[in-house]
Amino acid sequence: MSELALHIPNGIVDIPTSLAFGLVAVLAVGACTVAARRGLDERLVPLAGLATAFIFAAQMLNFPVAAGVSGHLLGGALAAALLGPWLGVLCVTVVIAVQALLFADGGVTALGLNVVNMAVIATVAAYGVIALALKLLPRTRVGLTVAVFAASVVSVVAASAGFVLQFAIGGEAPGQTLGEVAGAILSVHVLIGVGEGAIAAAAVVAVALARPDLVHALKGARLAEAPTAKETARP
Repeated sequence: MSELALHIPNGIVDIPTSLAFGLVAVLAVGACTVAARRGLDERLVPLAGLATAFIFAAQMLNFPVAAGVSGHLLGGALAAALLGPWLGVLCVTVVIAVQALLFADGGVTALGLNVVNMAVIATVAAYGVIALALKLLPRTRVGLTVAVFAASVVSVVAASAGFVLQFAIGGEAPGQTLGEVAGAILSVHVLIGVGEGAIAAAAVVAVALARPDLVHALKGARLAEAPTAKETARP
C-alpha cells in the first residue's frame, strides 16, 4: 500500500450505504448553508475563498507518515479556526466535490461518504476542540497553537473513525476484517493528524498575528502577550 489517505474511492463501501450517507451529507451541508448565511460576516467572504484555495492546494500534496504510507491535509481544523464550523464545512465540501469531479480524487459514488467524514465530522469536531481549548488556555500565540494543533489531531482521527463506521455498515474489501481496517486507518491517521496540526497551527497563528479580526475562533480579540520572566517571577 503506497498511500493511506482518507478519500474513499468507488467500490470500498457498497451503494446503499453510500446513498444513505449521501443523503446525510446533503442534509448536513444544507443546514450549514442556512446557519452560515445567518451569521455571515462580509469580512469572511474573501478569507473563505483564500482558505478554500489553500485547503485545495494542500490536499493535493502528500507528506510521508510511515514507511510506504503518506497522508495529506484535510483542512477541517484550519477552516473551523478561521471561518467557524458552518462556513468551514461549506468550504471543505467545495474542495472535496471539485477534487472528486475534476481530479478523480475520491469516488463520485463515495462523495457523500467523503463529505460526511472530511467536511462535516472533521470541521465540527475541530471547532468543538478549539472552542473548549481557548476557554481553558490563555489566548496567546502558544495557546492558539496548542488549540489548533489538538483540534487537528482530533478532527483527523474523528474523520477516520467515520470511515470505519461506514466500512462496518457496508464495507466491500474481501480479505480485510473490520478490526484490521480500523487498526490501520486509526493508527496512521493519528500521525497524519500531527502533520496536519503543524501546518494548520502555523497558518492560523500567522493570520491571527496579522489580522486577528479575521480569525473566527478569537471572536475579534487580539492575541494576548505571554508574560515575561520578570512578570512571572513577581509575587
